[in-house]
Amino acid sequence: MYAMSPVHLPLLFPTPVRRRITALVDIDADLAVDRFDDPRAADRLRDLEVLITGWGCPPLDDAFLAAAPRLRAVLHAAGSIKPHVTDGVWERGITVCSAAEANATPVAEYTTAMVLLAGKGVFALHDSYHAARTFTVAQIAPSVGNFGRRVGIVGASRTGRQVIRLLRRHDLRLCLYDPYATVSGVPNVPLEELLATSDIVSLHAPATPETHHLLDRRRLALLRDGAVLINTARGVLVDTPALVDELTTGRISAVLDVTDPEPLPADSPLFDLPNVFLTPHVAGSHGNELARMGSHIADELERLLTGRPLRYQVRQHELLRAA
Repeated sequence: MYAMSPVHLPLLFPTPVRRRITALVDIDADLAVDRFDDPRAADRLRDLEVLITGWGCPPLDDAFLAAAPRLRAVLHAAGSIKPHVTDGVWERGITVCSAAEANATPVAEYTTAMVLLAGKGVFALHDSYHAARTFTVAQIAPSVGNFGRRVGIVGASRTGRQVIRLLRRHDLRLCLYDPYATVSGVPNVPLEELLATSDIVSLHAPATPETHHLLDRRRLALLRDGAVLINTARGVLVDTPALVDELTTGRISAVLDVTDPEPLPADSPLFDLPNVFLTPHVAGSHGNELARMGSHIADELERLLTGRPLRYQVRQHELLRAA
């Protein structure tokens, strides 16, 4: 059974993907429930073995688990499963997987594009050209360029690792801060060193109590003049008032796809600062990218049914340091 907001079903699972799933299991290809007390779900729960979930799925609480005694797998066609999976799921030994790896791909693509555009000075050059309505052909902009730029990646998460893989194709110098993981060939340095020595800093850590305001006022002050901060992870990683103060000086710039709060209040100074490039939480899967997550889940379903190990299985202990 599909459990998610009905509007997301055809986006995550276009007709060819749903046909593939229907060929594998007994499922209503057009039914997605966002309430387990939905009368259309009641008759299915008793025999339910595999639940395919997405945004809008209610928590898999004790009442649901009691009504679905045969459930053996939850396949989540989105990123974080924290809002959905309860302790009872783990206690029952139910297999859980998610499409977080698939959702990391567009975030990594967005981040890579922003790193390269920021290094090229595109945002400021766009504004100056727009204001002047002219420029001098072949006049060198001495402070721009990506050759040898030092890019600091905060967090070797799924997205962080994909960003590193994509950036390795370019003539950049990469460094990483992650207290729990390493990436071969990329120096893992203290956070303070990364902030003080990087031209561009990109955040890819999960939102946990440990990372709340990871970049506070003291650490933001360590960023070198002219540095660019990119946040496509979670807004709460950064102390917003402290960031506004740093940006107001013009000393640094920022590319922010996520903020705290989200969305920003209409009178936030971040909307008006010329050194801030804001986007409305679009780095993750949107439009046709949603189908990538559905395809990943169809792949996982086939592995589950044929007894092969799942590629994207989630385990309870991993959630402590996951998004």
